[in-house]
Amino acid sequence: MSFLWSLIVGGIIGWLAGLIMGRDIPGGIIGNIIAGFVGAWLGGLLLGNWGPEIGDFYIIPALIGAVVLVFIVSLILRSMGRRSNP
Repeated sequence: MSFLWSLIVGGIIGWLAGLIMGRDIPGGIIGNIIAGFVGAWLGGLLLGNWGPEIGDFYIIPALIGAVVLVFIVSLILRSMGRRSNP
């Protein structure tokens, strides 16, 4: 049950990061879950583990990390789109 709860919370964090940035995350629900997990890892590296914890995620660093991740992915996808369209 803990793993399922982590997937749900990771998906919600990824979805919220996409809403905050105003960009869709590629991959739909799976992309949101991946963005939530990677964002939590990145946020933990940048900010440490603090704030409220839900489903093994420290919410504030995870959300900030996911927003940073969505921003980086959108920059990469935008630059790839410019190169492929002359």
